[in-house]
Amino acid sequence: MKRLFPAPWLSLALWLLWLVLNLSLSAGNLLLGAVLGFLAPLMFAPLRPLPIRIHRPGVIIKLFFMVGRDVLASNIAVARGVLRAGKNPPRSRFVKIPLDLRDANGLAALSMITTVVPGTIWSELALDRSVLLLHVFDLDDEAQFIEHFKTAYERPLMEIFE
Repeated sequence: MKRLFPAPWLSLALWLLWLVLNLSLSAGNLLLGAVLGFLAPLMFAPLRPLPIRIHRPGVIIKLFFMVGRDVLASNIAVARGVLRAGKNPPRSRFVKIPLDLRDANGLAALSMITTVVPGTIWSELALDRSVLLLHVFDLDDEAQFIEHFKTAYERPLMEIFE
């Protein structure tokens, strides 16, 4: 049964999404949505990520609030940097951050966190996943930034996923 329906909840969600987007419960839409819900997970099964094993779920809540705090602080810092760019331009630079996190799901979460926090852009990940290249909008102290990044984001993700 798992071979026929590799992701039954995804199949159901796709079928319902198809019906909602079409705003119709006609026989054709019911059938086409069911076919889509059945075939899409089969075709994309090889692309599914590895199963996630969360080791310390309580850390997720702390990480959530830390990212929220950093998003607010970064929004203010970027706004100030843009407003004062004429007099005092931001010190943008690329930063190489050595990584200890190796889990693919943890790295995906780290990339999403980096994308959400204003002023940082995930630029490149080394093939061996040992170094991350980030572009930072305004950077005073590179060592302090790297320490904050590793402490605030990488270490909690390692606790959650590894």
